[in-house]
Amino acid sequence: MTTATPADEEKLVAALRARDEAVFAALVDRHTPSMLRVARGYVASREIAEEVVQEAWIALLKGIDGFEGRSSVRTWLFTVLINIARTRGARERKDRDMQVVAFTGGSVDPARFRGGADEWPGHWRDDGMPVAFPESPEGAVLGGELMDVARRELDKLPERQRVVVTLRDVLDLDSAEVCALLDISVANQRVLLHRGRTAVRQALENYLKDVS
Repeated sequence: MTTATPADEEKLVAALRARDEAVFAALVDRHTPSMLRVARGYVASREIAEEVVQEAWIALLKGIDGFEGRSSVRTWLFTVLINIARTRGARERKDRDMQVVAFTGGSVDPARFRGGADEWPGHWRDDGMPVAFPESPEGAVLGGELMDVARRELDKLPERQRVVVTLRDVLDLDSAEVCALLDISVANQRVLLHRGRTAVRQALENYLKDVS
């Protein structure tokens, strides 16, 4: 991922404040797909996610004159997006979705992890490590099927796990960016990421057992 320099950020902010349509259009093209993925983690449908993204872009245009540069434009934009999506999602969410968000475990047998007295508590036990994915002539087809399984499992994750995994593994944001965007601690981010990744990995293992 290419990191913008302070000079690049200053030019971008100046162009946005000048209402440079070409710069704004390029920014929209660059970030909208990622914004849709993140918004989709909070709301019930793609249509609502698209509305959230549109609101975020409008908020950027309205707020750019007062932007103080305490973060990058991208981080600021995603912070606005997440705040809008979180509010919209809470309004749209049904009772059953609230129960899913409250759920925090049970996807993987706890016995597969090291106990609290171990030197590495919470890590995989040697006999509980995930099995390696097989290589075969059907690998390309299987790879596509595994991606579908992973996406479905990602959609099932509790909201906070789903968003953290999406930001880290789909959008390739680093830990510090995710913590800043979601206003969570490094330890909390690590736990949510671990649980989310583990659940997705477990679903992939189960699928491979079924097709083998």
